[in-house]
Amino acid sequence: MFSKLFGGKKADNPAESETFEAEVNATVAEPEPAQDRERTGFGSAFFDRMKQAVTRTRESFSSRLEGVLALTRTVDESALEDLESALLTSDLGLPTTTAILEQLRDRALRKDIAGGEELRSLLKEQIRAILEAPRKPIAEPAAPPKVIFLVGVNGTGKTTTSGKLAAWNRNLNKTVLLCAADTFRAAAIEQLEVWASRSGVEMIKTKHGGDPAAVLYDAVSAAKARGIDVLVVDTAGRLHTKTGLMDELEKMRRTAKRLIPEAPHEVLLVMDATTGQNGLQQARLFTEASGVTGIVLTKLDGTAKGGIAVAIARELNLPVRYVGVGEKIGDLLEFDPEAFVDSLLGD
Repeated sequence: MFSKLFGGKKADNPAESETFEAEVNATVAEPEPAQDRERTGFGSAFFDRMKQAVTRTRESFSSRLEGVLALTRTVDESALEDLESALLTSDLGLPTTTAILEQLRDRALRKDIAGGEELRSLLKEQIRAILEAPRKPIAEPAAPPKVIFLVGVNGTGKTTTSGKLAAWNRNLNKTVLLCAADTFRAAAIEQLEVWASRSGVEMIKTKHGGDPAAVLYDAVSAAKARGIDVLVVDTAGRLHTKTGLMDELEKMRRTAKRLIPEAPHEVLLVMDATTGQNGLQQARLFTEASGVTGIVLTKLDGTAKGGIAVAIARELNLPVRYVGVGEKIGDLLEFDPEAFVDSLLGD
């Protein structure tokens, strides 16, 4: 079952490499102008994109939530039970939902919650606090390059995200180098080459089946020699149960540290939002083995399970750093808890 769900495409499939470039070219668009891709400061363009990304979750959630809020005059146990059901439908999960409800019950005991709108406001505060809790300032290296590993199971959009992250950093006027360290999956190198070309960045690669640590060594050395700001490393998809692959990832970490003692500066776990709680369990086990510092949540626009972002923050104690909101190269947003909550529950 695990191999069926997470194993991805077999490395020895000869037809795979012939189709990847056509597939990527069909979905990738040129980067959007900087003025159309607002980030920190989060203006109206950013908010509109976030709101659009969580449309499916909001529609599923609000149909239940609005019924609770509209009928609630004084918040009692019946209203909280209805709210619990609404939260579970958006995939916050039972532990996170229970924690939110406990806080609201405590508030209701100490001081009455005066109707649906106050309940909405308190709910937003609770969710935003959960999302903010694991967030910490991102430590920048004393000298470039900043080394970012992208890790995760096959099928989550890891290679695609590598290309998008390269374009995102380019849009911030940073120099970027891609490292094709997924030498296991057939056509992963070719796929990343297409994204590198579209992003306007260079890439260090080796042949299919080559040593990932060796290509990483070359990439880090090249990034240092060229004064590159950011090195984005696409690693092979792996499960926590695949001991050989996890050992290989640890070897790559040691290789990076030999050249840059504090590297990797970030290890981003790429998760598919559509897998919901099933993906969360995989992520929980995965993070224990790979030193993950943050999450990239892909396919957020394609699911009604967007509440998984809240469960990730609380249950994994990891910040969601970026979200994928579409197939184009500019469809990667830096995650902002306030914008996410306002998009989901209304501002």
